[in-house]
Amino acid sequence: MKLINKSILTAVITLSTASVYYAQEVQDSTKTKSKDIEEVILRGVTDIAKDRKTPVAASTIKAAQLAERLGNQELPEILNTTPSVYATKSGGGFGDGGLTIRGFESRNIAVMVNGMPVNDMEGGAVYFSNWTGLSDVTSTLQVQRGLGSSKLAIASVGGTVNFLTRSADMKRGGVIRLGVGNNDYLKTSFSYNTGKSKDGVSASFLMSRQAGGTYIENTDYESYAYFFALGYEINKKHNLQFTITSAPQWHDQRTFAPTIQNYINYNPDHDGSPYRRYNSDFGYYTDANGNKVALANRSNYYAKPVMMLNWDWTMSEKSKLSTVLYMSNGRGGGTGDLGRVGGKGMTDFYDAAGHFNYDAIFAANAAVNLNTAGAGSTLVRRSNINSHNWYGILANFQHKINDNWNFSIGTDDRYYYGYHYQVLTDLYGAAGYKDNANKNLPAPRIVNTLYDYKKLTWNPFGGKLAPAEDQVGYSNDGEVLWYSGFAQVEYNKDNLSAFLQGSVSNQGYQRIDNYVVDGSTLKGQTVNTKTGFKNIFGYNIKGGANYNINEQHNVFANLGYYSKQPFLNTVYPSNQQLINPYLSNEKISSAEIGYGFRSAKFTANVNVYRTQWKDRWLRKTGQTFNLADGSTTTGYSEINGITEVHQGVEFDGVYKPNRFLEIQGMFSWGDYYYKGNANVASFDDNNNPVTLAGSAGNELYLDKVKVGGSSNNSIPQMTASLGLTVKPVKDLNIFGTWRYVGKLYSTIDAGTFTNVSAQERGVLKLPDFNLFDVGFSYKIRLQNEAQYFTIGANVYNLFDKIYISDSATSVFANDVPTKLADGSNNTAKQTYEQLGMMYNGIATGNRAYFGFGTTWAATLSFNF
Repeated sequence: MKLINKSILTAVITLSTASVYYAQEVQDSTKTKSKDIEEVILRGVTDIAKDRKTPVAASTIKAAQLAERLGNQELPEILNTTPSVYATKSGGGFGDGGLTIRGFESRNIAVMVNGMPVNDMEGGAVYFSNWTGLSDVTSTLQVQRGLGSSKLAIASVGGTVNFLTRSADMKRGGVIRLGVGNNDYLKTSFSYNTGKSKDGVSASFLMSRQAGGTYIENTDYESYAYFFALGYEINKKHNLQFTITSAPQWHDQRTFAPTIQNYINYNPDHDGSPYRRYNSDFGYYTDANGNKVALANRSNYYAKPVMMLNWDWTMSEKSKLSTVLYMSNGRGGGTGDLGRVGGKGMTDFYDAAGHFNYDAIFAANAAVNLNTAGAGSTLVRRSNINSHNWYGILANFQHKINDNWNFSIGTDDRYYYGYHYQVLTDLYGAAGYKDNANKNLPAPRIVNTLYDYKKLTWNPFGGKLAPAEDQVGYSNDGEVLWYSGFAQVEYNKDNLSAFLQGSVSNQGYQRIDNYVVDGSTLKGQTVNTKTGFKNIFGYNIKGGANYNINEQHNVFANLGYYSKQPFLNTVYPSNQQLINPYLSNEKISSAEIGYGFRSAKFTANVNVYRTQWKDRWLRKTGQTFNLADGSTTTGYSEINGITEVHQGVEFDGVYKPNRFLEIQGMFSWGDYYYKGNANVASFDDNNNPVTLAGSAGNELYLDKVKVGGSSNNSIPQMTASLGLTVKPVKDLNIFGTWRYVGKLYSTIDAGTFTNVSAQERGVLKLPDFNLFDVGFSYKIRLQNEAQYFTIGANVYNLFDKIYISDSATSVFANDVPTKLADGSNNTAKQTYEQLGMMYNGIATGNRAYFGFGTTWAATLSFNF
């Protein structure tokens, strides 16, 4: 929900000045070019890997490919043809997709816009629903796998994703674009650039709207974006730019992964196949006119205006300084249910089609007398607010010592304040919701003020925060102080290039719980509303070298070590005001070697890597526990002392036999596993410790178990793709792609690794799958060369392949379900396999997400 959006875009391009590498595409065996990126007028801490120079594994996607092939896919899905990258739509809501690189999830992938880190400062999360507009203004998208070349103190454990946008002072012109697609997808946008005047003044703006639904039931959405930049080049030494931008959006979601059995049971055709569109997070109610109206229980909404003031100073031919001041006030959250009515929760009100029966919920709520009922005795829809204020300064000084040596030094300082609380968005027919959670207010309180999540926040100065009397459930804030410094030394001579860089940082975390009474006691310790700051020091050092053997062959190597500070919820686990007794920095060590080949018709890269991640802390939410007393409950687990090893080999290549044909290929093989065991503590949803059935204590038996995701996302350890682009005539491109995903492992479920037998079974391996996409684009040129139309279309999953993209559980064929397929009790205690409750070799008790079926998108644009 923290958003850097469609529009952080243009202005960030002028961030600070460090060594800038230019991504290049091979032109022939002796020359490379970087025209597309040079036109962006890069300045700042924009560490883009340069071919045959920067010693890192990188893949680059240009603006033309984004415009041609993205369509109505999730933004990170454009990366699926690069080695060791796996991007899925996850739950299927607009922008809810997941991303992994080399087996590491997005919290441990540094997402950058023109070199500026944008991961959430509390938990490292990235929410791509707020990034969709980047596709309109990105000139180059580069993925650096591994520790990467950025000098900043960022969490690039798995890799770095860097968006390079067009500059605000690009040449004069505009674009009008219209896009249509499946499920009422409609996107319109208009952008215009004035170009730079003789006085050095330039302006640029963009406006867009996107709306419709996705392939999944009841996933409507609406997204806007606005952007305005004003630049002033005072003289050849000084350049100023001011930018304001935002991209407010709302979208209905599917956040709970249904069981495979429910996909089958709730298929309207009742043919025994899974209904991939099924969404268990919505239902219907009857309005005053007797019509059935859909109502979502799960939705997301956010707006994050960003304002930036950038100053670039060319001090001399050898020295440069650049500084950017920025602020961002994000407002929004996500909805879900709160409370129970008559002892029942939402899942007790499913109808025969597997959707919520809101008429029954409304009736049950209406019968509750809040004057006599206890707290939480009505079932309502709440919103978890996740808002923030973020201020920062980023500065960098670069000096060229001589023709071979240069160095840079800089600072990245930030202040962040996050607001986390609940408000009500729908009473579901109740008179209100009784709450007694806030110990600092008279209790119990009846709250009935509602907040409409579809009323988008356009206010560039922040929007209103709800007063304490409207808050329910919880209210806590997170405060982060970040100070860091970085430095780099580079050497370039003849065929050898090398660098050594390092950074130090201090992260100060404070948790503020507005529901805690100062001086109260928790686990034998005195706690207050404010914890005070916990300062944690971290650092990293990395270096590498590239050697060009001749005009065709080059080799490189890099290595690095990170002492990475944990996230805020690791410092204060269990949503409480106590510091984690096992708190320690996470240690990441990485090494990599690579080889490159370049010729007029064929280019290829091969690299081998190994990364070890020690002392990792993980919080696994949304779990169902079988307890020692025979009952079940839902809750979360907190795991510490995890060690992971990620190692593998990657290949990518391009073959151009002639000007009419291009073939692109990729292959990656990985071996990701846990090394040693870890410690786990499990809690129910009310933060009470629980004892799991079959548990031998708090040890988690993970040694040699394959690495799975930490939420609903799965992790593949083998991927491949083969693409073909045909250019039969000028301005016509016809393309197709085959993609393979294998060795796909389910999410690790902490509740199932509490004994040695579970360790021996490991994590569930999902079926491999193959997908095919096709498309075309054609440019229609007018008499004026600056004016032309472009039409294009894409079809994704051409053959309508049914496949599982993500799984949240590891249920095996020889496990015993509590219920049969028809919902009756499994009194005979037969296994899934004995009962025939299997789908494509997988037990139907697994909770999973199926990939989308065949979808399509078409675009028409006019450049002038």
